[in-house]
Amino acid sequence: MCVAAAILTVLDLSKVNVGLPSIEHSLDADAAALQLIVAAYALAYGLALVPAGRLGDIHSRKLMFVIGLAAFTATSIFCALASDAQMLVLARVLQGFAGGLLPPQVLGIIQHQFQGTERGKALGIFGAMTGIATAAGPALGGLLVEVGTPTDGWRLLFWMNVPVGAVAILLALRLLPRSDRLQRLPVSLDITGITLLAISTLALMLPLVQTTGASSDNPWRWMWLGLAAIAGVAFVLWERHYKSAGRSPAVDLELFRSTGFRNGLLVATSYLAVLPAVFLLAMLYLQDGLGLTALWAGIVAVPFAASATVTAWVSGRLVAAYGRAVVVFGLCVVGVGFVSSIVAVSFLPTDTIPWGLGATLFISGIGSGLVIAPNLTLTLSDVPINQAGVAGSVTQVGQRIGNAVGVALATSIYFAILHDARSSDREQRYDDAFVGALMVAIAGLCTALCVAIVDLRQRRGDPQE
Repeated sequence: MCVAAAILTVLDLSKVNVGLPSIEHSLDADAAALQLIVAAYALAYGLALVPAGRLGDIHSRKLMFVIGLAAFTATSIFCALASDAQMLVLARVLQGFAGGLLPPQVLGIIQHQFQGTERGKALGIFGAMTGIATAAGPALGGLLVEVGTPTDGWRLLFWMNVPVGAVAILLALRLLPRSDRLQRLPVSLDITGITLLAISTLALMLPLVQTTGASSDNPWRWMWLGLAAIAGVAFVLWERHYKSAGRSPAVDLELFRSTGFRNGLLVATSYLAVLPAVFLLAMLYLQDGLGLTALWAGIVAVPFAASATVTAWVSGRLVAAYGRAVVVFGLCVVGVGFVSSIVAVSFLPTDTIPWGLGATLFISGIGSGLVIAPNLTLTLSDVPINQAGVAGSVTQVGQRIGNAVGVALATSIYFAILHDARSSDREQRYDDAFVGALMVAIAGLCTALCVAIVDLRQRRGDPQE
C-alpha cells in the first residue's frame, strides 16, 4: 500500500509532460511557464527528500508518511483548480515538497519491517514500481488528457491523485505499524546541514532543468554550478564538525564508507539519468517527428512497463542468489534494447517505426526490471536501520540529480541536431536527432555498467560478501 502511494509521486514526474500542450492552450502559458511547471516539481521534490528522511528517522515514519500523503493530495487539488500558469507553478512547488516526503518513509519502513530475502523482495517491488511508473507515466497521462476536453483534459492528471490519496491515507492509518524504528534517535535536526545540502542540490539542479538546447538558453545559468560546489564543500565540512561534537548530522558521511552503498548510488544515479531521458526523447520523436497523438505515443512505452514488471517480480530471488551479477546482466540487456532502437529508427519504414520501438523497449524493459530493484536492495543492504530513512533519501536525491543531468544532456543534443540539420527531409532530421541523443543515453548506460562491474569484482574479492 505505502509503495503504491509513493509511486503516485513518481508518476507526477512523468505523466504531466504529456499534458503540457493542453496546459499551454488552456492557461495561455508560454514556453518558460511550461518549463517551470515541470521543473518546479522536480526541484521541490529533490529538496524535500533528505530532511524528510531525517524527520522520519528521528520521529515516526508512519506520521511523516501520512502527513506527506495528505499534503500531496491537497496540493494535487490546488494544481487541478489552477486558473493561470503562475498559480499552477506555485501549486507544483508545493506538490513537489509534499511528494518528496513519501519515498524516504517507504524505504525506512521496508528496511525495518523486512529482513533477508523478504527485504530484497520488498525493495524489489518498490524499485520495480519506480521504473514502471517512469515508463507508464506518459501512457497514463496521454489517456487522461484524451478522456478530458481538449482545453481542460490536463486537470485530470491531478484529480486522479485525489481519490487514490484519500484511500491510501485511510489504509496507512489502519495498516502501518505504530512503531517503525528500532530506537529513538536524539532529537537533532541539523538545520544548518539541511540548509547547505538544499542550497547545493538546488544550485546543481536549477541550470540543468532550464536546459532546452535552444539558442535562447541563457549561458549564465551555469554559474549556479559554482555555488553548488561551494555549498557542497561547506556541507561536508559542517557535517564532520557536527558529528565530532557528538551530535547527529543530517547525513552521516560514514554511509559513503560502505563500498556497496557508494557503488550502488553511482549505478542508480547513472541509470536513472538514462531511463527518463530515453522516454522523453521517445515522446518527442513519436509526437513531433512521426505525428502520433499523446495517447498513442504513450502506448509505445507500455511493452517496457509490461516486461519490466515480470522481471522485477522475480528479481528479489535472483539478487539473493547471484548478487550484483543480476544488475550487470540487466544493464547489458537494456543496452541491447537501446542499440536495437537505433537500428529500428535507422532502417525500418516510417509507418512501422512505432511498432519497432515498442519491441525494442520490450527488450529494454526485461533488463530494467533486473537493474532498479536489485540495485536498490544491494545499495541499502549494509545500511543501519536507524539510518534507513536518510540513506533512502540520499539514493533518491542521486536519482533526481541524475534525472536532471540526463534529460538536460539528451534534450540539448536532440534539439541541437534538429536545429542544425542540413537535410531537407523532415523525417530524416528527426531520425538523426533521436539517434544522436540516444547515443548520449547509451554512454550513460555504459557508465552505470562499468561501476556495476567494478562493484561485482569488489564483492567477489571481499570474503564478507
